[in-house]
Amino acid sequence: MNNNFCVIMAGGIGSRFWPYSRNSRPKQFLDFMGTGRSLIQMTVDRFRPIIPIEHVLIVTNVIYRDLILQQLPELRPEQILLEPARRNTAPCIAYAMARIRSITDQANVIIAPSDHLVVNEQEFLEVMKHGLDFVEHNDQLLTLGITPTRPETGYGYIQME
Repeated sequence: MNNNFCVIMAGGIGSRFWPYSRNSRPKQFLDFMGTGRSLIQMTVDRFRPIIPIEHVLIVTNVIYRDLILQQLPELRPEQILLEPARRNTAPCIAYAMARIRSITDQANVIIAPSDHLVVNEQEFLEVMKHGLDFVEHNDQLLTLGITPTRPETGYGYIQME
């Protein structure tokens, strides 16, 4: 478990959920479920059983720094990687991987969005543990996805071979 890291991408502006989600407080910082926890807090909570809290990194836009620190006071400021501008997924991941590489070159990394709803968290954790075990013992990249229920041009697709 010492080499397991989680990178949570939290830079989106949540424009699909307007008017609830605004540029100043996008959907990842909102309590959509009425649980007293925002989506980003629920994401961090979800990974606690398998990722040490000191190995959780949040990549976000510089304007969300204070919201992250307010909602996730257990994180140290250096765990929040601030992007000066939105550049989408690949630069976000590259930035986080460079930080992790400065810590260790033996990391097993989960990259996760900050705003997903996971209904069966126990099953989710079992899949994540299995994935971490796989990448620990295989020098390969592992991509996990779900079977789509409808076409959606806003998301990418994984072709299985």
